[in-house]
Amino acid sequence: MTIPTPSSSPILLSKCIVFPDQPSSVADLKLSVSDLPMLSCHYIQKGCLFTSTNLDQISLLDLLKSGLSRALSRFPPLAGRLVTDDHGYVYIKCNDAGVEFIHANACEFFVRDLLVPGDLPEGFKEFFAFDRMVSFAGHFSPIMAVQITFLADGIFIGCSVNHAVTDGTSFWNFFNTFAEECKAAKSTTTTKTITITPTPDFRRDSVLVSPAVLRLPPSGPEVTFSNDVPLRERIFSFSRESILKLKAKTNEKKLVDNGDLTVTAVEIMGKQSNDMYCQNNGKVGSIFDSWYKNDTVTKQHADSEAISMTTISSFQSLCALLWRSVTRARKLPPNKTTTFRMAVNCRHRLEPKLDPYYFGNAIQSIPTCASVGDVLSRDLRWCAEKLNENVIAHDNGMVRRFVEDWEANPGMFPLGNADGASVTMGSSPRFPMYENDFGWGRPLAVRSGRANKFDGKISAFPNREGGGSIDLEVVLAPETMAGIESDSEFMQYVTAPN
Repeated sequence: MTIPTPSSSPILLSKCIVFPDQPSSVADLKLSVSDLPMLSCHYIQKGCLFTSTNLDQISLLDLLKSGLSRALSRFPPLAGRLVTDDHGYVYIKCNDAGVEFIHANACEFFVRDLLVPGDLPEGFKEFFAFDRMVSFAGHFSPIMAVQITFLADGIFIGCSVNHAVTDGTSFWNFFNTFAEECKAAKSTTTTKTITITPTPDFRRDSVLVSPAVLRLPPSGPEVTFSNDVPLRERIFSFSRESILKLKAKTNEKKLVDNGDLTVTAVEIMGKQSNDMYCQNNGKVGSIFDSWYKNDTVTKQHADSEAISMTTISSFQSLCALLWRSVTRARKLPPNKTTTFRMAVNCRHRLEPKLDPYYFGNAIQSIPTCASVGDVLSRDLRWCAEKLNENVIAHDNGMVRRFVEDWEANPGMFPLGNADGASVTMGSSPRFPMYENDFGWGRPLAVRSGRANKFDGKISAFPNREGGGSIDLEVVLAPETMAGIESDSEFMQYVTAPN
């Protein structure tokens, strides 16, 4: 079977506007300090690959349109448009202008063609509308587009959403709602209960809503990175077992108490597991699950004193592993500074906390900097501790400091890798990507389009197998990708494809 060439494109069959099935009662929403910098970013492009359903194309398209219409009634801003007032403030006008709905066929593609190991097929990039559209365009284009692409034996549902309107949390809350509405309509003849995602919170009463004005050129901002440099992109998968092994390795640091007791984090874990095993009739699995999440470990010894250390999380361990591998593959001079940026959700960090279903962007980018020499000469834990320290430090006060810094000098979010030594981690393995069941089963895979891709851009997804397994969508310069593919420290944890 020959895999279709990158020039193969879906055939556009129809395009229309889908409107909310109920008029909006949401007032205009002012873009926040987290929203405004995203006006120079591309629309978010994420989607789900499914097996075929037993519905014919016309019936399926009708189901999806009606489900989308109902979902938009619960998310009115997505059916609106951006407007800038006379003072320079940018708002989402919830005017029910609708979203674009596209029907396309790519029947030369099979599901198996799009799940091949190695570099991601270019075919996926054609399954999204608004290709590399800058979010400022929401002033004169729909805030969202949904493209339904039929394969020979499957379906891809791709959503493109304005990044100045949503972050990943809000994006997947909407996608889940869209799927739930479709499944509920498909299941009207059954008694099965359909879980519905809670209603989003549209309030704009937090510190993120600022009187500062972001001055923009009349034509709008441009992206802060080049779209034309050669890149490679592939998915690296990490099983639960591999993640636990990596976390154990990261936490294998010696602890000394008064010079006469030396243990490691792994030994502490073993001691706790054995103790709890005896106390819980051998039910040790829950202990491993607890350690998988906890932040500290302790060991009691003879004199009843305790020694403790921070346990690095599984995700921070994985980030540190990737940071080291990419830095090594780039062959940078030891005295050069390398930066690892992590996007963090601020909803629970602010005081008072934002609602978990707050709609909009509520993210900030945490930079961790170190010399190339330190990243490569020190151990994995050292790198992970640097990341961990910055994540822990990003509390309510730090979130507010970031807001104040932006207000003092409003600007665009600096996506890209201008110095050739940066790694940017986005998305999250906690997002409910595989909960998108439209009525015929969970997705086979989650993929993204060309949006916001540059050398060093990493996106973290949950793996379909669940249980803490993770997929990393890695975008690198070709020579750097080749370097990490031959890096034994990195590849020993990568799960081979089935």
